[in-house]
Amino acid sequence: MTVNVALGHVSNAFLIAALVIYSLSVVAFAGDFAFGRPRRAAAAARGQARDRAAALASVGAASAAGATADQAPPPATATATAGGEPADDAGTMPDLAAPALRAIREAGRWVVAAVAFAAFGAAAHTTAVITRGLAVHRAPWGNMYEFVTALTCVAAIFFLFAMIRYRAWTLGVFVMGAVVVTLGLAETLIYTAPGDLVPALQSYWLDIHVTAMTLATGIFFVPAVLGFVYLWVDRYTRRVAAGQAAPGNGIVRRLPSIEQLDRLTYRTIVFGFPVWTFGVIAGAIWADQAWGRYWGWDPVETWAFITWVLYAAFLHARATAGWRGRRAHYVQLLGFASLIFNILVVQVFIAGMHSYSGVS
Repeated sequence: MTVNVALGHVSNAFLIAALVIYSLSVVAFAGDFAFGRPRRAAAAARGQARDRAAALASVGAASAAGATADQAPPPATATATAGGEPADDAGTMPDLAAPALRAIREAGRWVVAAVAFAAFGAAAHTTAVITRGLAVHRAPWGNMYEFVTALTCVAAIFFLFAMIRYRAWTLGVFVMGAVVVTLGLAETLIYTAPGDLVPALQSYWLDIHVTAMTLATGIFFVPAVLGFVYLWVDRYTRRVAAGQAAPGNGIVRRLPSIEQLDRLTYRTIVFGFPVWTFGVIAGAIWADQAWGRYWGWDPVETWAFITWVLYAAFLHARATAGWRGRRAHYVQLLGFASLIFNILVVQVFIAGMHSYSGVS
């Protein structure tokens, strides 16, 4: 079928609109860091007080059973990671019992504006992806440009859900900022006009295999950003403990604790890993139909498998060895680096049977 060029221009206009709206959401999230309502800090303090009271009560019960009367439990002034690293609790996420809309309103005007902009941006972004698909009469991820615009759409929607679900407003400036940068680079450096697929991709397996890989990559995008935030907060916490940095960093105090960052990262990867696994399996089935073999160690296949191994190692280490903290985040970030290397280097510069990026 003939490509609808006019609808392709509409898709690009919606994508540019999404980029502008996302940028406004980043500005609003940054404004929340600088001018956020004190009520949130008070709510966080109340939550910390409840946690400390519960900790003191549990420690007190243990002391009554086996400790002497003059032994007092240590003050619970900070949390710690499973590896023993202290963590500032000042950024504890709010109570999840309150309804989402009320929690957003209570977080202050900056958060209301930021979430609204992020939601409108995601709507415009989704419209851009859909209209691109209608313009080319196929799934809109047949080349590198379409793949990046689709995965950033998945990342924005997934993070919007996770942010509202876990009240993680302060992470918006980092994740949405990364979405803006990635989408902006795609729009300026690798833009590809709507066109037909190469014959090798004209299969219903494109809708199965590439859709799964797009969803998984968009999901993995979120824990990768959270991993960098975690390592930064962890480094700052260790420097404070060693007397090499002054405590009370305003940005760190507003962020979730490193325990919460670690937990949110793990849950996100647990959600995305089965999708990636399904995508790899679907790709093998498509390869058998197209080339007569399930696996041929093509460069893209090889790096997709390496990525799978790294994320599997992360989950296995968490489940069996109890890895927490920096080591686990290094592994998952290495997995995302492998994924990005496959997209930006292997598919573009290394000749193979998957060289369909559309980037010259």
